[in-house]
Amino acid sequence: MTRVLIVEDAPMDRQLLELYVKQSGQYELVPSVESAAFAEFCCRTTRVDLILMDVCTSLYANGIDAAEKIKQNFPQIKIIIITGQPECSFIERARKAGVDSFWYKTETAESILHVMERTMAGETVYPESTPPLQFGYITSDELTARELEVLREVVAGESDAAIAEKLYMSLRTVKGHIQSMRDKTGFRNRTELAVRARDCGLIIVDKETE
Repeated sequence: MTRVLIVEDAPMDRQLLELYVKQSGQYELVPSVESAAFAEFCCRTTRVDLILMDVCTSLYANGIDAAEKIKQNFPQIKIIIITGQPECSFIERARKAGVDSFWYKTETAESILHVMERTMAGETVYPESTPPLQFGYITSDELTARELEVLREVVAGESDAAIAEKLYMSLRTVKGHIQSMRDKTGFRNRTELAVRARDCGLIIVDKETE
């Protein structure tokens, strides 16, 4: 029987996932943990075939970072990243980390069990895109990739000059992207732009997810 480790710090979400797995009759639960910091230790001390792992876990441990380390040391273990956060970079980061599949918590029990079954069969299952969010006058998918890069640095509190240096842009280009986002969204200034992006979950800077 497939042994499943759940890494989830939200008690209700964890209990719901445990219920889904138990009722399926196809999987055996490994004791769940609240932090991705303990996931690799679990893999070293007991047999784990599949991990359902949240991105933002307790002790500021990031599930995607933990998944990358586990994949390096235990490539046979299948990993599904689960999240309720619509952060725009999670899907791409999970792919780069070698994560097998990705699932949003808004889906149904049948959905996660289907993803688990396909993943264990060797498939890679990802959503086509991050769910769009209402962001001022627009939805988040109306922002360009470059605008999102700049927005991430704005949310992190970087100055225009620092953003220009980090992203290899001219200061004028950075200011242009920020103005473009303000025009699209209707937000009054870069501070409101940053606060709204953070509050709606579009951007979660590293220090908040590590």
